[in-house]
Amino acid sequence: MRMKGWITWPMGLKGLNHGVKLFLKTIMLPTFDPRDTEAGLRILEDITSNAGHIQEQVLEEILTKNASTDYLKGFLDGHSDKGLFKNKVPVVDYEDIKIYIDRIALDGEPSRILTNESITELLKSSGTSGGKQKWIPKTAEEGERRAYFSCLLATVQNRYLQGLNDGKVLLFVLINPDIHTPGGLVLRTTSESEIKNRKDRYPQFILCEDTDQSLYSQLLCGLVQRDAIASVGTYFASGLLRVIKFFEEHWQEMSSNIRTGQMSDWITDPNCKRAVSLILNKQMPELADSIDIVCHEKSWEGIIKKIWPRTKYVLAIITGSMAQYIPALEFYTGGLPVVSPVYGSSEAFFGINMKPLCSPYDVSYTFIPNMAYYEFLPIDNHQDPNCTNRKDAHLKDHIVDLANVKIGQHYELLVTTFTGLYRYRMGDILLVTGFHNSTPQFKFIQRTNVVLSIHTDKTTEQDLQKAVAIAMQILEPLGFFLLDYSSYADTSSIPGHYVLFWELQLRSNDDIPELDQVKMEKCCSLVEQSLDQKYKMLRNQSISTIGPLEIRVVKQGTFNVLMDFYVSQGTSLNQYKTPKNIKSEKAIEILDSRVVGKFYSREVPNQDS
Repeated sequence: MRMKGWITWPMGLKGLNHGVKLFLKTIMLPTFDPRDTEAGLRILEDITSNAGHIQEQVLEEILTKNASTDYLKGFLDGHSDKGLFKNKVPVVDYEDIKIYIDRIALDGEPSRILTNESITELLKSSGTSGGKQKWIPKTAEEGERRAYFSCLLATVQNRYLQGLNDGKVLLFVLINPDIHTPGGLVLRTTSESEIKNRKDRYPQFILCEDTDQSLYSQLLCGLVQRDAIASVGTYFASGLLRVIKFFEEHWQEMSSNIRTGQMSDWITDPNCKRAVSLILNKQMPELADSIDIVCHEKSWEGIIKKIWPRTKYVLAIITGSMAQYIPALEFYTGGLPVVSPVYGSSEAFFGINMKPLCSPYDVSYTFIPNMAYYEFLPIDNHQDPNCTNRKDAHLKDHIVDLANVKIGQHYELLVTTFTGLYRYRMGDILLVTGFHNSTPQFKFIQRTNVVLSIHTDKTTEQDLQKAVAIAMQILEPLGFFLLDYSSYADTSSIPGHYVLFWELQLRSNDDIPELDQVKMEKCCSLVEQSLDQKYKMLRNQSISTIGPLEIRVVKQGTFNVLMDFYVSQGTSLNQYKTPKNIKSEKAIEILDSRVVGKFYSREVPNQDS
């Protein structure tokens, strides 16, 4: 069954049959008709019941295909033996292989440096979730693997998301102009690659590279067809909040467009004008009146359900750093299920949420064993995930395969792909939560390189997220929720201290009143009290090595301004994730320029709790 609508998540099934069948001749992926949900579910049951065997086959295929590449020849001397691979090929991160990618991207050297598949484009990571932007090779064959993954995902959605096919899927997508490397390759994000390689499947306004015109046009068409929308989504949860904020700023103008049947003059992009004119082609005063009634309400709680009354689901990634947005999404969605469908990246697509209607706090992803070869580096549950020496010669001795991970254990993910990544450290920390047949299920915990530190303390993204959630319990009864936050370690003072930037919003949608100093200072103290023993010990020393934690409350809209800054530096809006530990001095300046209140902890945290 094909998912109907403008855009399916993460890609549609239109035209995939032929490509999948051709692709199946070259690697071991079971044939099935993507329109047959039951057949797809049977395939999923089969491959997840034989994860270990399939993984061995995948590794064998990768080595057979790529043993003669310049990179692997240096370790395997042309052999494709799996034991030799595990003994000789090192664990690497992006900096280790950047020189090879640069030779292809910048100098125009052939793909065979890394892979015997022909590299057709480079996928750029967002670079905002704790690391620098990376360029990851993509091939035509990898595109078909990802299309196959999407067919499997669609079968899960068709099985569990009843009514999803009864209307349109309104998935907000924004793209940037293509960049061409000196070596002649196109540089895009994963979502841009999907859109631009399958232009015939998308409305023309999706191709507009002016993000304001594109988003305005998408929202306007969504309003005109409000009774036909069955689900609403973005790639990441933060993106949906951005859409809501944009709608809040422009709904009156959109309503006027609908009332008059005329689009605003500032929409000049030909793709937008052409696509919108097909939908907004007459005066619709009654529809405009109904939109006005909803948007004039004092509170925008449940606005998505009210604007699109037939909507059954909200689609967005809500795991990892996106989990902080769950309360805000729950406020705006009016109780609609929030579905976090996949775990994937520029490097590869990894896992599918086999229980899409679970609580957003309980999402786990079942790895699909025939997408790439996976290995896992154990992380002690009490160990700082950032302290593992990436050059440790004994690292390989501790690595386990997909089928041998243990429930309750944390691991760092390593991936080997057909496209030229070998034992590559993803920088993602995962927790094994269970198994689907013989295939493990993982919860995304955090990135490895996101950490606050003043002295010998190390506060991870997850530590900070938990502490902030506890502190917000002081403000939530007053009608506040936290729209976004970030932090940095301020070492300009002696002693240095943690600084948190908070953007607050009232459930009533009113302007933020003057904040109660006592309550805000209590929030500071609660954050500190919720951090680990090392932090509390350093705060308690007679000559304190860490100063009192500070919360700086910023104006509403500040984190949209921050996002605009990162987008201006080359980050894709679709893949943007608010950095939780800011390194950029310019970004800190942007946040500081919009501070409306500063508060410090007045209590030294108790080491005994």
